[in-house]
Amino acid sequence: QVQVVESGGGLVQPGGSLGLSCVATGNSFRIYTMDWYRQAPGKQRELVATITTTANTNYVDSVKGRFTISRDNDKNTVYLQMNSLKPEDTAVYYCKARYFGLSGFEFEYWGQGTQVTVSS
Repeated sequence: QVQVVESGGGLVQPGGSLGLSCVATGNSFRIYTMDWYRQAPGKQRELVATITTTANTNYVDSVKGRFTISRDNDKNTVYLQMNSLKPEDTAVYYCKARYFGLSGFEFEYWGQGTQVTVSS
């Protein structure tokens, strides 16, 4: 059974930094493309960053240059380093692991989310 667990959220002042971690277990971690999403109150869930199995990365424009996604396959972990945080980064951050099965169907597994609050 695949489990996805985020950690590292909290309260930080504007301009500060925070690092999130996400551990995915139950399959070989190397097969997963990993995504970080966020959802602010009253807003739709938004894809923030993606890292593929070959460590290619992609970011939503609003976080480019401030957030960095990385992975450590030996630790079954993906990270999201967030710098120069803004109040508008306040949201619940979710991690998702996904991969394509032999049938072509994409399996995906979500974590429970971790709260990030940027406020003075």
